[in-house]
Amino acid sequence: MFIRHFIDGVFVDSASEGWFSNTNPATGAAISQVARGEAADVERAVAAARRALHGPWSQMTLASRLDLLEAVADGIMARFEEFLEAEIADTGKPRRFASQVDIPRGAANFRAFASLGRGAASESFLSDTPDGLGAINYVLREPLGVVGVISPWNLPLLLLTWKVAPALACGNTVVVKPSEETPTSAALLAEVMNAVGVPPGVYNVVQGFGPNGAGEALVRHAQVAAITFTGESRTGTAIMEAAAPSLKSLSFELGGKNAAVVFADADFDKAIEGTLRSVFSNCGQVCLCSERVYVERPIFDRFVETLAERARALKLGDPREQSTEMGPLISAAHRDKVLGYFALAEAEGARVVCGGRAATLDGELSAGSFVEPTIWTGLGEQARCVREEIFGPVCHIQPFDSEEQAVQMANDSDYGLCAAIWTQDLSRAHRLAAQMQVGIVWINSWFLRDLRTPFGGVKRSGIGREGGRHSLDFYAELKNVCVKL
Repeated sequence: MFIRHFIDGVFVDSASEGWFSNTNPATGAAISQVARGEAADVERAVAAARRALHGPWSQMTLASRLDLLEAVADGIMARFEEFLEAEIADTGKPRRFASQVDIPRGAANFRAFASLGRGAASESFLSDTPDGLGAINYVLREPLGVVGVISPWNLPLLLLTWKVAPALACGNTVVVKPSEETPTSAALLAEVMNAVGVPPGVYNVVQGFGPNGAGEALVRHAQVAAITFTGESRTGTAIMEAAAPSLKSLSFELGGKNAAVVFADADFDKAIEGTLRSVFSNCGQVCLCSERVYVERPIFDRFVETLAERARALKLGDPREQSTEMGPLISAAHRDKVLGYFALAEAEGARVVCGGRAATLDGELSAGSFVEPTIWTGLGEQARCVREEIFGPVCHIQPFDSEEQAVQMANDSDYGLCAAIWTQDLSRAHRLAAQMQVGIVWINSWFLRDLRTPFGGVKRSGIGREGGRHSLDFYAELKNVCVKL
């Protein structure tokens, strides 16, 4: 199979005619050849996006544009199995996860932002003037222009649509650079865009790599008005440096080293179930996963033993099978990185409660990038494995003795994306939520999202907020109009 760029409504080869291989991480086998984009391809895509921006897209009414977003959502659901198979093959994530999360959320993002776009209100103010007659001020939302969308490999369709849907709802056009690890769903979405009648040039995809490739060219392009990016913190730093000369608007959702805090009064079974999900979902490859777990001392030993028992029972296997609970890491390179942290943890003095090794499966899965679900205890709070994001199926569990100690340890991080608090004391839950230095706090839950709420992180976990009206504000230029009465 060949995956090409999508520019101006047409699938095209690279100007350089270059290609690279896309590999299934569950089997190690090549599944497609992908066009390798360079600066020339980005130039073509930006030019097409600018033509659409100042042409048919801008001439459509808001209602017509939002109707198309609804049609895109319908198109995704109509091709549910194709998107599902693409996500499974590209990422290795289990069918049960992708079918419940990735594809439904991909469609829901378009529906949510179409609905928000229809109901978006404009601020207005009545102002005093020296002559006493007054003035009315009101706010217009206008498109930023061409938006560069750089999406990650862990939730390819979900996070792509999380950015594309509000950008289009606000009247922008987009140039998408998907991760080189997961190129397929962005191309499938292009087919849906064409099928429902989105004008050529509104949605463009340039496949390829980041540094010295399509990603860097997109970030540096003077006619790209904004960049929205989800990925590693150090990549966010590089994007910020490259974008600085053109003063682009930036929205970053970056790394996390998230804490879960479990009190002795928590519903034990629910806390175990929730923490199992927050540590091992998608093989730990979710920016919101809990890599640091703090448990109040009276239940510490029982919690560690029970969570380890549940982790050992997780079924690793073929991602296509409904019974599989955990698939592989995204690539052999990422597996080697995670295994490096497994070795480092032991060198730093960790007690390996379970896992800690590569997992070997039979048959075609023997070449896959599988690792065991892993739990550590015994490390100090300054150990590298406690401070650095690993992005794998692993957590370190630490006991605590007081609320103050739990908050101090949870906040002692360079990151601040999310936290989960498990307690049946409602006052304590609200008190701690206010003290957590993160962008989102879950109380007695995890990964529960209302798309109208702000989403993002603090410290090295990101810049800005998306979701609800916060997305509409980011993807629009706000203009004040003052009318003297």
